[in-house]
Amino acid sequence: MLANTSDFGAYRGRFAPSPSGPLHFGSLVAALGSYLDAKAHNGSWLVRIEDIDTPRVVSGSDTLILKTLENYGLHWDESVRYQSACLAHYQTVLEQLISKDLVYACQCTRKQIKQHGGFYNGHCRDLQLTFDSQALRLKQTIPTYQFSDLFKGEINVESVFSEEDYIIKRRDGLFAYQLVVVLDDIAQKISHIVRGADLLFPTVRQISLFKQLDAPVPQFGHLPLAVAEPGFKLSKQNYAAAIDMDKPQQTLVAALKFLGVNTNKTLLDVSVDEIIQWAITAWQRKNVPANDEIQLITNETSFTFKPL
Repeated sequence: MLANTSDFGAYRGRFAPSPSGPLHFGSLVAALGSYLDAKAHNGSWLVRIEDIDTPRVVSGSDTLILKTLENYGLHWDESVRYQSACLAHYQTVLEQLISKDLVYACQCTRKQIKQHGGFYNGHCRDLQLTFDSQALRLKQTIPTYQFSDLFKGEINVESVFSEEDYIIKRRDGLFAYQLVVVLDDIAQKISHIVRGADLLFPTVRQISLFKQLDAPVPQFGHLPLAVAEPGFKLSKQNYAAAIDMDKPQQTLVAALKFLGVNTNKTLLDVSVDEIIQWAITAWQRKNVPANDEIQLITNETSFTFKPL
């Protein structure tokens, strides 16, 4: 089903920010980690703007994100992909899934699901509800319970999560992230996905969907999250401060330290491009901290980190 089942060739990585605001330190870590892993393995690094959740899109932030990446020496290969330009493709795949009886309408609310333990129990699977104004769920036919992470090793996920039928099109008519992220990765022939640990467990759903679509499954690696305090990750929704656009060296070196790269003070005196080229040669997966979270403590002159 719309899939290339041949094995992956060269390394193809990606960074996929949502245009809901400027890049903060946490998103820089994800961008930098994915870039270095790609370039250290002689691969390509692509950028995708995940603007499918239109209510969260902030006008002009995509341009600002791309400019910030360039200022930090993170230059992408190929053209930037926008999810908003791919709606017809998403709809085509959705219709194919429907034709195979893999999709059904669901009227359950979040409150109802929470009352039943927080996991959807398949209540609407056999009700044959009409699709109008309802969320659409994918039948989970190939559940995945574990995978090998590039940085964390073997990851095991609870069966109740792995077996859950999840939403692929929302009640408001917007396509869900869990569907489109996989379709984009297939379309761009992504072989390696390096991103934040907040997406660690949803990875099993995406692996299952690759298999349902008869597509090759990429390798996944999850980087520690930068948090202001335990359980409170830096994010645009939490109004995390934008990274410095004018003097990026200090922040870039701090992000390298965060990722386990041994740096030195001389890096602060060279250009951003020189820092990046040095970092590519210094990058080693084994040095990336296995922590899910690392607390970021900043002041005007320094960054310090506290593993959690």
